[in-house]
Amino acid sequence: MDALKPQDPPYIGTHTLLARLGAGGMGQVYLGRSPGGRLVAIKVIRDEITDHPEALARFRREVETARAVRSAYTANLIDASLDSAPYWLATEYVTGPTLAQAIAERGPLPAETCRALCAALAEGLAAVHAHGVTHRDLKPQNVILAAQGPQLIDFGIARGVGQTALTDAGFAPGTPGFTAPEVLLRNEVGPPADVFALGATLAYAATGRAPFGAGDPNGVSYRAVHEPVDLAGVAPELATLIEACVAKEAAARPGLAEVIARCGVRTALVADPVYAGLATPGEAAAQTPTMPLRQPVAPPVAPPAGPHDLPTAGPAPYGPQGSPPGYTLTRMSQPGRRPGKRWLAAVAVGLVVGVGTATAVVLAQQGDGKDGAAGRASASGRGTASKGAAGKGGAPAYAEMKIDRTLFDSATGQCQLPPEERPSDGFMMVIEDPDNPDKNGRVLTLDHRVRIGFRDKYPPASKAPYYVTVSVKPPNDIDPDTGKPVDGMRITSATSGYTSTPLDLYGGADRGDWKYVTYPDDFRQWVKGKAYPAIPLTNDPGDWTVEWHHIRTPGDYSSVMCAGFAVK
Repeated sequence: MDALKPQDPPYIGTHTLLARLGAGGMGQVYLGRSPGGRLVAIKVIRDEITDHPEALARFRREVETARAVRSAYTANLIDASLDSAPYWLATEYVTGPTLAQAIAERGPLPAETCRALCAALAEGLAAVHAHGVTHRDLKPQNVILAAQGPQLIDFGIARGVGQTALTDAGFAPGTPGFTAPEVLLRNEVGPPADVFALGATLAYAATGRAPFGAGDPNGVSYRAVHEPVDLAGVAPELATLIEACVAKEAAARPGLAEVIARCGVRTALVADPVYAGLATPGEAAAQTPTMPLRQPVAPPVAPPAGPHDLPTAGPAPYGPQGSPPGYTLTRMSQPGRRPGKRWLAAVAVGLVVGVGTATAVVLAQQGDGKDGAAGRASASGRGTASKGAAGKGGAPAYAEMKIDRTLFDSATGQCQLPPEERPSDGFMMVIEDPDNPDKNGRVLTLDHRVRIGFRDKYPPASKAPYYVTVSVKPPNDIDPDTGKPVDGMRITSATSGYTSTPLDLYGGADRGDWKYVTYPDDFRQWVKGKAYPAIPLTNDPGDWTVEWHHIRTPGDYSSVMCAGFAVK
C-alpha cells in the first residue's frame, strides 16, 4: 500500500482516495472511502486503453457479472462508472493475502487445510454457477484468503450461458496451467472447466509448484492437455481428488457437490489453525494508511439517484488475471517466524489477455556485419508530447503502442507468430551487443544495451522511401510507475512495447547500407502522442522480442521480421 502521488486525483466519483493499492496492465487500484465512511477498492482503467473496444467490453462485462452474482464468496459491488472516461468501479475492501502470495511466503499448505480450502472454493463456485455464470479464470492469484473465508476475485472473462466469449482471435481465455483442455482446444467453456481450474489451484496449494510446470505459455498449455498434473509429495487421498478434478475429459470430472463431499470437511475453514494464521480479523483498521497531505478539496455531490441509477448490490470479485494482481500485499506473520506486518489485499477488477496456443516458425536472416550509420530516436523524456505525426521528409515521426501478441522464445530461437507482411527478398537484420559485436546467429544474452540493424541487400531501383520502425518489448507488461513488472504475478507482454524512430530502409548515400538503432537510447513508448522512456533491460530479465515493422503512419504499421534476445 503506497501513498497517493501528485498526479492522482483526490476523488473518484463521490469516493475520497486514500492510498494506492497497486497497479496492473490495465489500470490503477486505489483504496478509497465512500461518502458514508466505508472503505472501498477502486479500479480506474488507464487512459491509454479507453479507446480499445474489447478492453471496455470486458470491463463492462465484469461489472455486469458483479451485479448478477450474489454470494458470500465474492465481494460486493459498491459503485461503477461506465458511461465516459475515466471508467472505474468500486468494490468493498477485503483484507487478506492471495493464495499465491500465501504459498510464496510460507510454502505448501497441509493436506487437511487444502481439503478445507477446496471445499470452500467449490461451494463458492457452486454459488456462482447457480447464477448461470462460469468464472473461467480461477487460479491462486484470484483467491483472497479473507478472515470470513476465501473470496473469489477477477471475473473479467466470466460469462453467462449463451454469452459470446470475449477473446482475441486465436487466443484461448484463461491462464496457462489452470485452463482446461476443452477450453484450449475448442473454447468449450462450462462448469467442468472451473472444476479443472479448482483442481489445478489445489495442486498449487499442496505443492507450492505450478501444476503443469512453468516456462513458455504454449508449453504449459500443451502439458495441461497431454500430460499429468505435478503431484509429487502430495498425500494419496488428496492427490486422488486433484487428479479427478483435472481429468483431461470434462465429462470425467466430478461435480462440485461431489468435490465437497469428497473433501470430508467437519469443521469451518476459518477454524483451521493454518488458515486462521493467514487471515486474522481486526487487522485491517490498524493498517489503514494515513491520508497524504493535500489542500482540502470539496468532494463532488452526486445528484439524487433515480430508481434505475442505483447500482445493484451484487457481489463483485475482482483482481487482475493473466495480469499482475491489482493490489499490493504486505507480509503477514507465520508460525515459527517473528511477527511482521499483516497482509493487506484489496479486491479489484482486472482485464484479461488470452494466451495463444498456435505456433509458427519465423526464420530470420543474419546480417553480414557491414557497418553503417546509426539511426537515432528523436523522442526524449517521460510524457513528452509529439509535435506532429510526420517527421522529416514526410516520414512518420513515431509508432504508437498497439496490441501485439508476438513473442520470442530463446529456447527455440524463434517467434511463435508469423510476420504480418512479407519483407523484400533481400531484407536482413542483426541483433548484437554493441560492446561485444556478434553476428554469428547465436542467441545473445545481454545485460545493458542492444544494437539492432536492418538493410535490404538487393535494394530496388525505385527511389520511393520504405520506412522501418523497430519495436523492442520486455517479456512482461510493465507497471508505468515503477518501470518493472508488477509484484505478485507477471503477465505476458501484449503490446508492441518500445519503438524506434522510423528510418528509411533505402535512405543514405548507399541504398543498401545498414541502419542501426540502440536500445534503450533510441527507443520510446508512444501513447496518444506522448513519449515515455524505455526501461533498462535489467528491469525485466527473460526473453525480449524484437520486431521490424513497415510503418506508414504512427498508427499503421505491420511486422516484417521477428527475432529476439535474452536478458540476464
